[in-house]
Amino acid sequence: MTIDLKTVKHISKLARISVNDEKAKKLAGDLNSIFDFIEKLNKLNTDQVEPLSSIAETTLKLRIDEIKSKNIRDQILKNSPSKNKDFFVVPKVVE
Repeated sequence: MTIDLKTVKHISKLARISVNDEKAKKLAGDLNSIFDFIEKLNKLNTDQVEPLSSIAETTLKLRIDEIKSKNIRDQILKNSPSKNKDFFVVPKVVE
């Protein structure tokens, strides 16, 4: 898969990012090198490799799930930009 200048411009338009031609050429090169590396990784034989969740050989310590702060809703809602007694009111983001 190769990324050309037209594709970078299209992606930047979708992401609403202003990219000039010089920056778009650099991004196209960077993206192409990333995709080349991914293709190399896809060619590796990993049939005998056990899946990992971490490279560290440690286990997480479990803790008791308990409530430490009670009845702090009013304190939290003081940070709300609009006043409401039950929840945060925030500006609409999606049109």
